[in-house]
Amino acid sequence: MTFGPADPVGAVGIQADLASFAAMGCHGLSVVTGLFIGDTARIEDLQVIDADWVTDQARVLLEDMPVAAFKIGGVGSVENAAAIAEIVSDYPDVPLIFDPFLSSQPEQGTDSEDMLMAVRELLIPQTTVLTLSTVELARLAETWREPSDEDMIAVDVMRLIDMGCEYVFVTGTPSDLSDVANTLFDDSGVVRHDNWQRVSGSCSGAGATLSSTIAALLANGLDVPEAVFEAQEFTIASIANAQRLGMGRLVPDRYFWARESDELGSAPPPIQ
Repeated sequence: MTFGPADPVGAVGIQADLASFAAMGCHGLSVVTGLFIGDTARIEDLQVIDADWVTDQARVLLEDMPVAAFKIGGVGSVENAAAIAEIVSDYPDVPLIFDPFLSSQPEQGTDSEDMLMAVRELLIPQTTVLTLSTVELARLAETWREPSDEDMIAVDVMRLIDMGCEYVFVTGTPSDLSDVANTLFDDSGVVRHDNWQRVSGSCSGAGATLSSTIAALLANGLDVPEAVFEAQEFTIASIANAQRLGMGRLVPDRYFWARESDELGSAPPPIQ
């Protein structure tokens, strides 16, 4: 089950999540927290859904069907954060992947102190895997520093793990300019560190693809380190085969595997 905003482009939000779930062989359930207005170039506005509607969407589904994993994206409001936190607290054994989506939403309160406080106090303590860019990490850890030092990143991560989440997966950790480095942490430190060849082009929806694929793989029974690695492979391949659907940014092709293999490029391999 995914909680998040609806994106008319299908690049981010619940549309991206459902596509990634399907690609992993999962049937996705969706709870809409907001409605984006935007195109492939930008997200212009967000209409937040009332928290009572969010609660009703989720409760009706959860009374009917079992859920193997939760994915939380943009919650849209403090009230929605509280409502979602109350819902998922009833399912402590279900893995929860949280991609707070702080850097991609319009400015109407998304980065406000109230929102960040709600995320820290209500959602992070229930999270199995928290996925963040280095910029989002600094915001949530309240350090606001530049992501230039691996030791400082580890310090920020431990602040979040101390809040109660089990794993923090940070994308864009320091690496060679030609590579992309992503690092998974738990309370003991670095669990895995992966380097990938950088794919050219400006793409919207990579983070949503990554976090929702992790959720789907956990639902399929993989452990966290294995799910994180396989989700990176899938996301890199989706970006490598991204489509130019409009005049703005590229959109990851989460169904690249369903097309003729000789018509598509392959994903860059991990760097050993």
